[in-house]
Amino acid sequence: MSSFRKALKSKQRDHKERSQPGSRKHLGLLEKKKDYKLRADDYHRKQNTLNALRKKAMDKNPDEFYYKMINAQLKDGVHVIKQKEEQMTEEQKKVMRTQDIGYVEMKRVAESKKIERLKGELHLLGVESKQKKTHTFFVDTKKEVEDFNLAKHLNTIPELVKRTYNRPTLDMLVNTRIVGAASRKNIKKLARQRKAQYRQLSERIDREKKMFVISQKIQTRKDLQDKTKKVKVRNETPTAPAIYRFEAKRKR
Repeated sequence: MSSFRKALKSKQRDHKERSQPGSRKHLGLLEKKKDYKLRADDYHRKQNTLNALRKKAMDKNPDEFYYKMINAQLKDGVHVIKQKEEQMTEEQKKVMRTQDIGYVEMKRVAESKKIERLKGELHLLGVESKQKKTHTFFVDTKKEVEDFNLAKHLNTIPELVKRTYNRPTLDMLVNTRIVGAASRKNIKKLARQRKAQYRQLSERIDREKKMFVISQKIQTRKDLQDKTKKVKVRNETPTAPAIYRFEAKRKR
């Protein structure tokens, strides 16, 4: 029982590591085994790296060729990459600018056609324009003006008078059946589709404007290659190209 009592965790004393003796306090903390293990592992890792590099240097072929030798050279013990000479002439750059403008213009015209097709399909229904539309009715006498009933004249109910599109007449309302739940779902689905088409139309209009600005900026850079004496009037912005004033030349 005595040996079992000695093995109990509750009866054991806390283990205390040996501290630095007083005569060696000036040397700092006493290194423990875990500290020595970390230091030894770091030392051996560095030694292994140095040995691997030393072996690689010894096994290297002095006549071995690398493609980087063409574009780099050693100056004062530092590798410096040679700058490549310009491979394109000014005429080639102008041709590339022209091709870029042609490509951007082609994409912009394609966007314009898609915008016109969407506008034709939607007819801009329900969109309130800045200029309010009016509808004028002409009558013969003042009495007709006083007794004028807009709903009766349009042959519809008063609740639909303010609608500028899809205004059914009384005959259409009488002959049309009352829609059920399935028909109402179809109406909501069509409304969602129309909303998505309007969003797509707005995105395409913005994209077409951005392409127009890009083509203007490319054209400005192309013009700067031909003319030397210039003065900048306005800096380039995200929505407009830079504006330059060129020296006037007399043409014969």
